[in-house]
Amino acid sequence: MSTIIVDHRERNIIHELKRKHIDIEIQQLISADFIIPVKDFNNNIKELGIERKTQTDFLNSIIDKRILNQLISLKENFALQLLIIEGSDNIYKLRNFHPNAIRGMLASIAIDYQIPILHTESTRDTCSLLEIISKRLDKPKKNISLIKKRKPLTLKEQQEFIIESLPLIGPSVAKALLKKFKSVKKTINASEEKLKKIDKIGPIKAKKIKEIIESEYSN
Repeated sequence: MSTIIVDHRERNIIHELKRKHIDIEIQQLISADFIIPVKDFNNNIKELGIERKTQTDFLNSIIDKRILNQLISLKENFALQLLIIEGSDNIYKLRNFHPNAIRGMLASIAIDYQIPILHTESTRDTCSLLEIISKRLDKPKKNISLIKKRKPLTLKEQQEFIIESLPLIGPSVAKALLKKFKSVKKTINASEEKLKKIDKIGPIKAKKIKEIIESEYSN
């Protein structure tokens, strides 16, 4: 379990984390309320900056635009970012606030700023979430397959599947390529000029296909 760095103003969180005997380090943080080292899918350790807002504070921060400055600071200072919104009330009824203003801000955070949002019910729930995140450092990350698993394919279907995985190639074009070049190997080895002669494959597609096939793999 990694040490959770906690801003000194988060007194309730500090008390609860200590009660749970979680390893913490209290600091005066300029950006973020919590910092936790985590691993990405390549097992590289990166810092996760977490901003915590109660539902009421979140609504207030929309009015004074404080939330935007805090999220920008997260993006500038941490490789990974997370926003926690804490509370179990109906956020749309807490204040005289148009629901679309709240929805718009949530959408902007998730889409424009690309910062994930997680909801917790209480301080205790937030601490449990922080604990779970801190334990992820000890777990090796598994590579996620980019190919959707499905039932075993026939040889013909496997050949079409391989060619379809090339950029901008759909089922009909994959079949046309295999009919022309007779095998997966000959299709892959075909020159850019020969590829361009296939219906629905122009210069852009042909160039992209050769780029994928011939470029060196980078770890």
